[in-house]
Amino acid sequence: MESNAARLIRKLEHGVPLGHEEKRALEEACTSVQRFAARDDLVKEGDPTQGVNLILDGYACRYKLLSDGRRQIVGYFLPGDMCDVRVCILKRMDHSIGTLSVVKTAVLSREHVLFLMERYPRLARAFWWATLVEESITREWVVNVGHRTAFERAAHLFCEVFARLQSVGLTTGNSCELPVTQTELADALALSAVHVNRVLMEMRHTGLVTFRAQRLTIHDHDALRSVGGFNSGYLHLDGSLAPVHSELESAG
Repeated sequence: MESNAARLIRKLEHGVPLGHEEKRALEEACTSVQRFAARDDLVKEGDPTQGVNLILDGYACRYKLLSDGRRQIVGYFLPGDMCDVRVCILKRMDHSIGTLSVVKTAVLSREHVLFLMERYPRLARAFWWATLVEESITREWVVNVGHRTAFERAAHLFCEVFARLQSVGLTTGNSCELPVTQTELADALALSAVHVNRVLMEMRHTGLVTFRAQRLTIHDHDALRSVGGFNSGYLHLDGSLAPVHSELESAG
């Protein structure tokens, strides 16, 4: 049985190779587990920051609410993601994090995260890597909703979710779990639910994608990537972190 930190470790090692001590420290840090129902909030905008939630199972999202109740989802949190390290530095949340499905999290206190970063230089680098990847994904989402057509937006999002899940071993063949409603897809793509429904029908009719019963199946990866203009380079899954040689680094 995998440890609570297994998917986080798998993700972080795309950026920074971790030694036995770092892995053990993460495993020991991920023992305080909480469970949340679907469509619940982990934290709300304006809440004081208490620590970092690591997604163990299930799907969550980062979102902002407008004064009239409209919601924009600005990022997905998938198993192995930390939401997010930067909140340890802030006093209050400037956005909300909500669940899209039943979610299990491990909670790392602010003090524990800071201790890990101070005690283990490689973990500090790995956390920074994860933070920079989150920022890279956010930039891509801005481009997605700002300049791509509805069909291109959905294609790009599906490619990204599949690639991120595949990187932590959560895909099966050409399919993966995607426990979201069409309304929630609309909130992420800045479209109406009716428009999303039309896009999904067109994708199915053209043999690109089937999205049914909370499961995404990609029938033609190359065509979907081409339609969405998807290049996975912004996910930084190739392990191409700039090398650092130091006494602290070698000591780990």
